[in-house]
Amino acid sequence: MPLRPAKCYTHFTTPPYTRKEYIHGVPQPKITKFEMGNPHVDADVVVQLIVLEAGQIRHNALEAARMAVNKYLTTKVGANNFYFRIRTYPHQVLRENKMMAFAGADRLQDGMRQAFGKPIGTAARVFPGHIVLEAKGKKQDLPHLKEALRRGGDKLPLPTRIIVKELKK
Repeated sequence: MPLRPAKCYTHFTTPPYTRKEYIHGVPQPKITKFEMGNPHVDADVVVQLIVLEAGQIRHNALEAARMAVNKYLTTKVGANNFYFRIRTYPHQVLRENKMMAFAGADRLQDGMRQAFGKPIGTAARVFPGHIVLEAKGKKQDLPHLKEALRRGGDKLPLPTRIIVKELKK
């Protein structure tokens, strides 16, 4: 089984690395929109996706989850019958010490000497119970809302759980 690229960045033991004004060359997060659907929907229920372990979720994974949830809800429920939101923002800057992998590379690089690394992307640090995704809608659309967030949770590198809350009228 091949290694997943996010496996190296899922768990963290170092302090946060978030001061982008001091870091040059940080790529922008791939997430295009954090809110989708109709923000003024007359919702009865809120379905939330929470994480069960501490870890980091890369911006690629958040964008993949957003696309999966938005596509499913738009086709099954309708674009005006739900409101979907990503509740986390990828602040953590990820670094990589790039290594060359060709003949003669040992003469060109220093291995782990001064191996601070260059910025390669961003991630969101989450802790147990943190809400990552949230969808609001009508009570009759509850199975579709839960299925959409389940599909979004499949794109994330951490174990998740879906919570349903009733909204008071």
